[in-house]
Amino acid sequence: MTLWLLRHGEAEPRARSDAERALTERGRKEVRRSAEHLRGRPLQHILVSPYLRARQTAEIVRETLGLALPLTTVDWATPDDPPRAAASHLDDYPGECLLVSHNPLLGSLSGLLIHGHLQQPLGLHTASLVVLEGDVVPGLMQLSALHHP
Repeated sequence: MTLWLLRHGEAEPRARSDAERALTERGRKEVRRSAEHLRGRPLQHILVSPYLRARQTAEIVRETLGLALPLTTVDWATPDDPPRAAASHLDDYPGECLLVSHNPLLGSLSGLLIHGHLQQPLGLHTASLVVLEGDVVPGLMQLSALHHP
């Protein structure tokens, strides 16, 4: 499996709730730059957190790449969801899969899948893109690339 993990772009600092924070213009530009690393990849799934900034990020990726692939909202990919629980869901989406979500989840999930534990999360900026290869088993995935916008 090739697993692409994309942190949302820069978001507004405030909204009625954390889930309603929208991307800034800078965040939209960051996402467009990161999306270029996905150009030509045979994505089969785009999984996205239910939070507004993650949904906007996924839409920008689809638009930038001209994809007709549907977005699948997953309720286990919010900032506070546990990485082990998120990892347990990923086998349901074989092939090339993009997960658009948040920190600390994505940094911790990356570290878990690479190292097998939660003590070494990857440091991700807004719109950072992680590429992992292998079986979705803690400690068995390989870091293929890490792109920061």
